[in-house]
Amino acid sequence: MSNPMILEPVKAADACVIWLHGLGADRYDFLPVAEALQETLLTTRFVLPQAPSRAVTINGGYEMPSWYDILAMSPARAINREQLDESADRAIELLEEQRASGIDPTRIFLAGFSQGGAVILHAAFLKWQGPLGGVLALSTYAPTFHDDLQPSASQQRVPVLCLHGQYDEVVQNAMGRTAYEYLKKWGVTVTWQEYPMGHEVLPEEIRDIGAWLAERLI
Repeated sequence: MSNPMILEPVKAADACVIWLHGLGADRYDFLPVAEALQETLLTTRFVLPQAPSRAVTINGGYEMPSWYDILAMSPARAINREQLDESADRAIELLEEQRASGIDPTRIFLAGFSQGGAVILHAAFLKWQGPLGGVLALSTYAPTFHDDLQPSASQQRVPVLCLHGQYDEVVQNAMGRTAYEYLKKWGVTVTWQEYPMGHEVLPEEIRDIGAWLAERLI
């Protein structure tokens, strides 16, 4: 996996957002969003990793940047769990690197759009056992959440902001809502926010993300 893009803030970094792109995109996809957020988050570093290129079954085996292979779309996504685990482990490696650089884990956030969001939900609630600033889950779903899963006390303390389009034709609104309902049932502090959009990102949504992050970085 190639090195991530790292955007240093105007002032010395004391917080970090690790942001994973969606299927078929690249690390530049959320560069404008990170730059916009850094206009107000003056001490927050952004780390934008790049997914490896691999064959994606639902796209006829065509190779594209992908955090894991998607084998089937319905009724729920059938995925390559081993590749999901590998990508989640990579996200945690990046988190550990930020901690080693001197940033308190309570000021490190995992963010992801679509497939990237599935990776960070998996990392935060099935892998990582330490403190964490929070999770931003954009237009995504949780393929590994199930009724028998019980997050640890540490994981339950991780705040989550779920954002989704009302007219999302790629990851249906109901799929995102299901992930939200699991988190809520587990006692996680989770907020659901939806927008009149498809599978995309709106300026209003970015403003809401900026406000949510700012509240936790005071």
